[in-house]
Amino acid sequence: MTFRFLSFVGAQLLAGALGWALAEWLGASIAVVVGTWVWFLLDVWRGLSVRRWLRKGDANAAPQIGGLWGEVSDRARRLLRQEAKKASDSEQRLQDFLAAIQASPNGVVLLDPEGHIEWCNQTAAEHFGFDPQRDLMQSIGNLLRDPLFAAYYASRDYSHDIVMSGRDSTVSRPVRLSVHLHAYGEGRRLLLSRDVTALDQADAMRRDFVANVSHEIRTPLTVLSGFIETLQTLNLEPQERQHYLSLMAQQGSRMQTVVNDLLTLSRLEGSPAPGLNDWQPVGALLQHCEQEALALSGVVTAHSGRRHQIHFDDAQAQGVDLAGSHNELQSALSNLISNAVRYTPGGGSIQVSWRMLPDGRAEFEVRDTGPGIAPEHIPRLTERFYRVDRSRSRETGGTGLGLAIVKHVVQRHGAQLLIESSLGVGSRFAITFPASRLRCQALGLNAGASALPSSAEVRSKAWA
Repeated sequence: MTFRFLSFVGAQLLAGALGWALAEWLGASIAVVVGTWVWFLLDVWRGLSVRRWLRKGDANAAPQIGGLWGEVSDRARRLLRQEAKKASDSEQRLQDFLAAIQASPNGVVLLDPEGHIEWCNQTAAEHFGFDPQRDLMQSIGNLLRDPLFAAYYASRDYSHDIVMSGRDSTVSRPVRLSVHLHAYGEGRRLLLSRDVTALDQADAMRRDFVANVSHEIRTPLTVLSGFIETLQTLNLEPQERQHYLSLMAQQGSRMQTVVNDLLTLSRLEGSPAPGLNDWQPVGALLQHCEQEALALSGVVTAHSGRRHQIHFDDAQAQGVDLAGSHNELQSALSNLISNAVRYTPGGGSIQVSWRMLPDGRAEFEVRDTGPGIAPEHIPRLTERFYRVDRSRSRETGGTGLGLAIVKHVVQRHGAQLLIESSLGVGSRFAITFPASRLRCQALGLNAGASALPSSAEVRSKAWA
């Protein structure tokens, strides 16, 4: 009985122990399972957070999480920042490159394989009349309808450029553009344009200049050759020989004048501008001009016997100095006066004056009662060898270079040249000198200096 009881108690205890152990084991398993699922769900949440962030691509909005996904997000954030910096640097370089092209004096147009405009700078827009915004992706063939360009574009031979008229080209003011296409990339093309109007004009002026110089020198040389041949082959009377020698001397003098004027122009173009420290008395300049004018008038009107009525008003020039080159200033003033003498018929009136202006500047003026100049000729009067009446100019000994010399001298001294004329009435040539190049000897100061009380007071003291 006691043994059974003990056995029962032992079995009960063993069963209780086994039950407790089984319960403990089952509880731990459930906890492990539950913990595993919680960890799994948390990891899935972290992964989803990283995926959402990666979809946005914002490196600054990376999720703040730990663990493996935290390390992944940190590495991805660093890579995104590096790529963003590279993209920003590339964008900045692209903008700098486009800004450099935009500042280029040449036109630049980028074309896709189909010939559509992908981009153009402002210079190209001005050359061809494009709108940089509205005309993007427009076909170049629809916007540039010049037959020369159409044939050049279709030829696919871009080894050379073409020269075509610009958008603003007119008969009176032609605009010439050099256009060159370059193939690049996969079927793309680069169109470059350059305004060559000035080059064309310079080339035309060079050709005209060479032709004019050749003509101006060839004509007297032909005359000289003919006279020399005459003197060599004919037995002339002393009077006839003297006549021929006189004509030869005239032609030789004409060639010498042309050469001297050309040398003067060359010197003016190749030397630095005159300074402000070399002062020339205006009164002496005008006095020399007056002597030359009277002498030239006697030569020009010798055959008619009717001398010009030449009047010099130089009262306001006394006591005034002009800063500049003596030879250049004397040449410019003399050329204006000699032109008036040459082209004004005998008996005509020529008035030369120097006057101070209220703002401190000074004006040198030459008026004549000559035949006048038609309006269409006035803009070209300062061109080399340009003549309104070629026959009359040669008869009076003009070279066609006088006003070109005047223009260069005026520009070098910071002055302005004004030409006014009416057919049948006469002409007016005036040079306005800046106040910075003037001074009154009586005061020893520049006419335009701020130390003076006023321009009116300076003139009243200087002319008193």
